[in-house]
Amino acid sequence: MSQTLLGPAFGGSAVSLDDRGYEVVNGERVELPPMGAPEVCLVSEIQTLVGIVARRHGRFVSEQLFALNDEEDLQRRPDTAFVSYSRWPKDQPVPSGNAWNIVPDLACEVVSPTNLANEVMTKIHDYFRSGVKLVWVIFPLFEQFYVYTSTTAIRVLGRDDVLDADTVFPGLQLPISELFERPEAGPPSAG
Repeated sequence: MSQTLLGPAFGGSAVSLDDRGYEVVNGERVELPPMGAPEVCLVSEIQTLVGIVARRHGRFVSEQLFALNDEEDLQRRPDTAFVSYSRWPKDQPVPSGNAWNIVPDLACEVVSPTNLANEVMTKIHDYFRSGVKLVWVIFPLFEQFYVYTSTTAIRVLGRDDVLDADTVFPGLQLPISELFERPEAGPPSAG
């Protein structure tokens, strides 16, 4: 039996639990494995830190299903994505339903231990073929941030680098180290 969720976290409309965590590739529904806690925390950090700048230029969303290509029946669900106000005007409400029929300007994938390299590369190709301008692929294990401006133009950023996204939303200057904060070593626990 399917459960239904209501509320603003899901756009204020009813969403079946069976409708979350999948993509559609060549008309076939493909289940997505859930992200682990470290990856979820990283996505939240990106939403918080990048969202402050992004919201001046558009909508920054997470886990949103996008209808990228109707002819190929292709729907992808990036971990986070950005849709500029030039692609979807600020005063135009986001439609209800599972898949948003718009190509985002930016798609971001956080690589989990369950992700296969071929799957990640296929998504990158699908994003650019559909008209996405910028793709971020983040490898938390290595604390690396891959910035794709095409399928062959890649810049790899590490802890000491600063992320900018001027092609999508000017003004972002985010030290990568802020995404991979390490807890301060505290006093040894008494035990």
